[in-house]
Amino acid sequence: MPDITVSCVALDCPDPYALAQFYGELLGWSISAEDQPGDRWVTLVNPDGGVDICFQQDPEYQPPTWPSNERAQMLHLDFDVTDLETVQERALRLGARMLDDTPKTFRVFADPAGHPFCLCFDSTANGQG
Repeated sequence: MPDITVSCVALDCPDPYALAQFYGELLGWSISAEDQPGDRWVTLVNPDGGVDICFQQDPEYQPPTWPSNERAQMLHLDFDVTDLETVQERALRLGARMLDDTPKTFRVFADPAGHPFCLCFDSTANGQG
């Protein structure tokens, strides 16, 4: 069987560079030096060498309507965090929109293009689990 690895997760959006900037600020990752505003494909490089997050321009992109299935989400990203409140504040300040803050261990947001993502409290990372 041939070797195969996942290199990236790609999200459709109207402005790849702007959405890459949002996630770059949220995660502390950098946009590939080769990518520029106006590019149709922009890569956010995982500094740990894991899966990158890429953004692909789709001028007709329509955001999901989660939790409604009118336009169902195709996927969502989960990010483990050790300080849920601090990262939540940063996400909101950067332009995320809160979708659900009722769970105690995670929060659901929409990024500026409308993709749902979750911040999940990781109790094992700080000795609480």
